[in-house]
Amino acid sequence: MSLDIDYYELLEVERTADDKALKAAYRKLAMQYHPDKNPGCGDSEARFKAINEAYDCLRDPQKRAAYDRFGKAAFQNGGANGFGGNADFGDIGDIFESIFGSAFGGGRQQRGPARGADLRYDMEIRLEDAFAGCTREIEVDVAARCDACDGSGARPGTQTHRCTTCGGMGKVRAQQGFFMVERTCPACQGAGEVIADPCPTCLGEGRVDRRKTLTVTIPPGVDEGTRIRLSGEGESGARGAAPGDLYIFLHMARHRVFEREGTTLFTRAPISFTTAALGGCITIPGLDGTRHEISIPAGIQSGKQLRQRGAGMPVLNGRGHGDLVIQIDVETPTRLTARQKELLAEFRETETGEECPASQGFFGRIKDMWDDLTD
Repeated sequence: MSLDIDYYELLEVERTADDKALKAAYRKLAMQYHPDKNPGCGDSEARFKAINEAYDCLRDPQKRAAYDRFGKAAFQNGGANGFGGNADFGDIGDIFESIFGSAFGGGRQQRGPARGADLRYDMEIRLEDAFAGCTREIEVDVAARCDACDGSGARPGTQTHRCTTCGGMGKVRAQQGFFMVERTCPACQGAGEVIADPCPTCLGEGRVDRRKTLTVTIPPGVDEGTRIRLSGEGESGARGAAPGDLYIFLHMARHRVFEREGTTLFTRAPISFTTAALGGCITIPGLDGTRHEISIPAGIQSGKQLRQRGAGMPVLNGRGHGDLVIQIDVETPTRLTARQKELLAEFRETETGEECPASQGFFGRIKDMWDDLTD
């Protein structure tokens, strides 16, 4: 069949299709036209190769951008003259690398398929887990190395072949005016090798979708947004390339007693007005089960904060703990017995104003204001 058909039409997708849609369309068509399912059919074999060519181009953002702008001319003669006089170099670093080579840190000499993508996993944990540390098991869906071909992408028992377009270098050079520009080889996508007989399990990608279980160790002292890196647990690279990493982002579940700011724990403790007036003691449980006895000084006011040193959160990857801060809220009683009302009435008759200096001062200023207004 002719290979001049538009890549998007070949994969039966819209030009706005995202990576997920491209991959789904490719896998469907590759399975349909795979030579194993159509033995001896030349048209199916040709279409299978064309589908692979289209997908290899469109899944690469730079190649797709070049294809969208120039069509297949972008890759003619090693990706060179098809751009014409107004070439879109994409990355100007290619030009300087061609001219100066290792003078700028050795240039980018990476050869082979790109490293696998990094992945993100959001995990919610309790404040108690953040205090003591814990281990959690998670399940993630990743593109993992194909066991059938050991990640090579080639059918078991067969081998890859050196790419004839780039001579196995993974890159091709082309003249652009006064410059010699080096680009990733469009035939092998930088691998330096091509697959003549793709693995039927992974369709030549060298990886398959798989769910795996991982154990995550969470150290004491982590906070909202803490990131834990699991090296090599991201997606496998295509055709045996190195895998990416998995990043665990931690989120703190709301606690029923405490709020947190850094290593400091906060809580609000309502106390009766008699305890506020006479003083006393309250007990606050720590996240580790310790009972913290908090002394209430006589005459304490609402909003006053009391601090328990070293009873807060541990320092992440360090020593020591923050503090526990208790804000006192004096609660006015709303349900009184007849006897309690009688006792309070007797107490009010004995008040001189000296018991509550703030109230006495405020109403003294009110009286002075009225006196000034009536003079």
